[in-house]
Amino acid sequence: LGPGFVPVQGDATDPALARPYQPLIDAHARANGLDPALVKAVVAVESAFDPHAVSDKGAIGLMQVLPETAARYGVTPRGGHSIAERLADPATNLRIGTRYLHDLLARFGDDLALALAAYNAGEGTVVTHDNRVPPFPETRDYVVLVQQVYALYRPPASVPGLSC
Repeated sequence: LGPGFVPVQGDATDPALARPYQPLIDAHARANGLDPALVKAVVAVESAFDPHAVSDKGAIGLMQVLPETAARYGVTPRGGHSIAERLADPATNLRIGTRYLHDLLARFGDDLALALAAYNAGEGTVVTHDNRVPPFPETRDYVVLVQQVYALYRPPASVPGLSC
């Protein structure tokens, strides 16, 4: 991985870390037409399943959603809680993060690499780089890592003609 990339702490693919959030991941992924394994991979790489994770850029929670992105999707301060505080709630975070990921996939023609690059570096950055993965080591490493973790979480494909 590139020098600017900071990998998640510990073994973020440990099933015990995902278990408390699996029902929410499944529900929000399906509500947005996403593979739950993809959402789980994004969460593993973004926060290592820590709902209180905060990045140095201010992204919050399981899917590391920026408060500006949450506001764009209608999250407002409510009940004495700021947008940032609301994003620490796993259900809110997954609801917004999965909607955003769905919209990025739609915007970039279901190109997973471009959608992940946009999730990491911003959709405007992908557009300004001629709808290609930007040449930033962190973003390139992120796209590869999420896809690798996604491959780990996906059930193995059945091979026609083989039986166990």
